[in-house]
Amino acid sequence: MPSVVSPQDRLQDDAPAAQLRRAEPCLWLNPHRQPIPAARQAVAGDHISLDDTEKAAARFARFAPLLEGVFPELQATGGVIESPLLPASSLRAAAGLAAGQGALWIKADHRLPVAGSIKARGGIHEVLELAERLALQHGLLTPRSGADDYRALANPAARAVFARYTVAVGSTGNLGLSIGVAASALGFRAVVHMSADAKEWKKQRLRQRGVQVVEHAGDYEGAVAAGRAQAAQDPFSHFVDDERSLSLLLGYSAAALHLRQQLQDAGIAVDAQHPLFVYLPCGVGGAPAGITFGLRQALGA
Repeated sequence: MPSVVSPQDRLQDDAPAAQLRRAEPCLWLNPHRQPIPAARQAVAGDHISLDDTEKAAARFARFAPLLEGVFPELQATGGVIESPLLPASSLRAAAGLAAGQGALWIKADHRLPVAGSIKARGGIHEVLELAERLALQHGLLTPRSGADDYRALANPAARAVFARYTVAVGSTGNLGLSIGVAASALGFRAVVHMSADAKEWKKQRLRQRGVQVVEHAGDYEGAVAAGRAQAAQDPFSHFVDDERSLSLLLGYSAAALHLRQQLQDAGIAVDAQHPLFVYLPCGVGGAPAGITFGLRQALGA
């Protein structure tokens, strides 16, 4: 005799996971969520903060002159990789918002230059952080000088150093595109392990840039595992790990600082009386975590 599950039993059946398995809409509220000071104390000083987000933003700024030189599409912005904040008033009716119920905006990261997706933030930041670290190790930059012209990292001596190293990543497409394009532009060897659902045009664009594309029959998780295992065998290989990378997360979090300024420029107050609701159409990885972390740090609870 088939079992009968009551609606109440279904709610108790590991509700969020069960709803996801049934492909039903699901809201999960973190029962362990803490105020920021308490969360910091909980990890005994080993924490990240707004200071780390600001350091990531400063790294983007240091590299801007170099990025402007290697990516023609960044000449109009002086090497800044950013997206506009667009009013979306026509969506109000579709969202069921009445007058006085707030405004809708779109942070147009689909128009981010170089990679054309939100992945341009975290992926390119990790490549830049690796390049900066290697440049300091090899005497191409001066520690703590603050006066280095990062355009020097495009000269033959710097590219010869970067060419000794491989930057690898596992991806369904967008992260691989940002990593591969940025790494190859700076002179690194780049390898992107792509899962079966990656778009063909992304593979072709990477190959046109001289990136090695390794295709896997399985899913995203399998491509990441294969890339991680291969990179672990080579001491000159740096694997960008979307499941574990702090550099990726902080690169994404830097978006919050620019968005905060855009909101201020648009006259939008964000406070307890005017909360900001952010909807992120993201999959797995560091992007949703990094952006929400940055927003929480920059704008408060």
